[in-house]
Amino acid sequence: MTATTCVEQVPMLDALPVTHLFDMAVDLLPAQPIPTPFGTRLTFVTTGGVIEGPRLRGEILPGGGDWLVVGSDGVGQVDVRATLRSHDGALIHYEARGVIKIPADGMDRLAAGEVLAFDETYARTTPSFQTADERYAWLNEIVAVGYNILSSNHIDYRVYQVL
Repeated sequence: MTATTCVEQVPMLDALPVTHLFDMAVDLLPAQPIPTPFGTRLTFVTTGGVIEGPRLRGEILPGGGDWLVVGSDGVGQVDVRATLRSHDGALIHYEARGVIKIPADGMDRLAAGEVLAFDETYARTTPSFQTADERYAWLNEIVAVGYNILSSNHIDYRVYQVL
C-alpha cells in the first residue's frame, strides 16, 4: 500500500503572512537564578506593563512571570504566563513558549543594565491566549509569534498573528 499526500496543494512560502497585533513592554523584578542539573533556571516575576497595538491595547497585571531554563549550550527555553487586561476591561490569559539564545557575554551585559539589540539575540516565542470575553474570543483561535528585545528587568515583545 502506498501512502498518498496532498502536500503539493500547499503553496511553497519563503515568508509567513502575518499581521501586527500589538507591542508589549513588560517590567520584571530582578531574576532569581537557581542552578539545577538541567541548567540554570531564571525566574522573572512580572510587576506590570503596557500593551499597545492595532488589535489589542491594555496592560499586563502584576504577578505573572517568565520561567526560563538556560542549558550549558547557552540556549534558553522560555515559559511565560501572564494576565492581560484590555483597555475596555477584558481579562485575557497569555501564555508563551519559545527559545532564546543570547551572546556569550549577554548575561553580564544584562546585569550591567544594557539592552541586547534585536540582531544580537534570537528570542522567539509562540504566544497563545484564552478568554471568555466575546470581544476578544478571536484570540483563542489564532497562531501568534513574538519577537523579543531583552534588557535588565524589562522585555519588549512585538506580536504578530500568522494568517
